[in-house]
Amino acid sequence: MTMSATDLPSGQRGSGRTSLLYAVKRVELAVRAHLDELLRPLGITALQYTAMTVLERHDGLPAAQLARDSFVTAQSMADMVRTLEKAGLIVRERNSRNRRELLIHLTSTGQQLLASVADQVAELEQRMIRSLTPEEADDFRVALTRAWHALS
Repeated sequence: MTMSATDLPSGQRGSGRTSLLYAVKRVELAVRAHLDELLRPLGITALQYTAMTVLERHDGLPAAQLARDSFVTAQSMADMVRTLEKAGLIVRERNSRNRRELLIHLTSTGQQLLASVADQVAELEQRMIRSLTPEEADDFRVALTRAWHALS
């Protein structure tokens, strides 16, 4: 059975090859769906998890920087910060060098939550690259990083 161009997903029309933009988006959506499923019982979303992992690596960020590093808008981050703060997963405190600025910190409860899912998240990543050799996985990571730098 042959497929016509209209039978293919939009990312495959034309050349017959999947567009890299389409492929990256498919992977992102699949990862997010799996993360949401994994995190739902803990009462957080994949986007909230991402923000918390950013704080785990760079604690004490202002909301604007946390939004940029978490790939969300400032308005979305404001809502997310309120939700995470209410849940006791983060706290805000005044920046001692700039009293008008609030810095966001991960609480010990937030750290414990991240630790509780670390193995499952690592397992998800391993599942994603299972069919790759270790060298291919490294090349994939490098290629994605280069692609991100090219667009940043």
